[in-house]
Amino acid sequence: MRLLAGLLGAAGLLVQSVTAIDMAIGDEASVKAAAKEIAFGLVKYYTGNNTGDTPGNLPDPYFWWEAGAMFGTLIDYWQLTGDATYNAITKQAILHQAAPTRDFMPRNQTRTLGNDDQGFWAMTAMTAAELKFPDPSPDEPQYLALAQAVFNQWAQRWEENEDICEGGLPWQIFRFNRGFNYRNSISNGCFFNIASRLARFTGNVTYAEWAAKIYDWQEQTGLFRDGDVFDGVTVKPEENNSCDSIDEIQWTYNAGIFMHGAAVMYNFTDGNPIWKRRLDGHLESTRRTFYTNSTDGERVMFEQFCEPPGFCDVDQRSFKGYLTRWMARTTQLAPYTFETISPLLTNSAIAAAKACSGSPTEAPPGEQPFRGRPGTACGFSWTKGGMMG
Repeated sequence: MRLLAGLLGAAGLLVQSVTAIDMAIGDEASVKAAAKEIAFGLVKYYTGNNTGDTPGNLPDPYFWWEAGAMFGTLIDYWQLTGDATYNAITKQAILHQAAPTRDFMPRNQTRTLGNDDQGFWAMTAMTAAELKFPDPSPDEPQYLALAQAVFNQWAQRWEENEDICEGGLPWQIFRFNRGFNYRNSISNGCFFNIASRLARFTGNVTYAEWAAKIYDWQEQTGLFRDGDVFDGVTVKPEENNSCDSIDEIQWTYNAGIFMHGAAVMYNFTDGNPIWKRRLDGHLESTRRTFYTNSTDGERVMFEQFCEPPGFCDVDQRSFKGYLTRWMARTTQLAPYTFETISPLLTNSAIAAAKACSGSPTEAPPGEQPFRGRPGTACGFSWTKGGMMG
């Protein structure tokens, strides 16, 4: 199951990188071969290991946080397949982007850095610690310490003034950046996700208390409804810091990050019914919101807000990849969810494979050209039974 999710996770990151391979779902060797082809196409976009380039960066138009997510996917790929081909560039990227401050705040990113951007690199470091990715040398930053450093910064950035939304983590780190007054679910979701995982990994209940605090804030602010996760809320200083302007758009990665964090807390608390109820709500919301009937009649994942009308931007086209990874991890942390999640991921994997048969000769405006093997490009949509978009 996690191998399939790893395949879909890589597929979702850079949508032109999936392979047109005949993949047999029940055949581990077949799925690994598909994953190998995907990883090859994915890394073809990466230039950070070229002489004179910056380790850990992807070329425009791909954002810094997406690079962090890509290396998290490559850690999953290594752990699931045993293929260490990309371990060296992955370790190099993490350590370089950790920066001399050892907190994923490199100087060339700080002017525009959001808490969510920092969060995707922190989650990659957390994954490296959890999966026992090969350790750096003793004089270099350690994966667990990197995740803890980011957690500590978020705890300091948490809005303690109860007159301003009663808490929450701002989207942007610095007040001078547009978006500082936006409290978005993905930034708070990164905080919640890391807090829950640190609690489980270290046994330190302080992390668990923070996870509960963040979740409660999301709920009390109105960013959850029946398991749905809304994008965020704007603080309006001109209206006495009112906090009722909620953006109710739903994205797959917001759903996934809270589902996974709730599953971690369910596991950490030995099946606490509060966390089971929360997990069940997010899983049911995901099933009804982000799955639609394909032309083959199966329920397949889609980005419901922007995919049908065809206006998903570069980062939005990667969101499905994160949801698939988090759903697969949820089945490990809360095994009772396997019966629901398994067919959803399996059908999406089959549909994604059918969507992978292209050889685009030109890149869309402003994007990088496809660099994988001919006949291995994949469309973004998995619902049409072929390469679409």
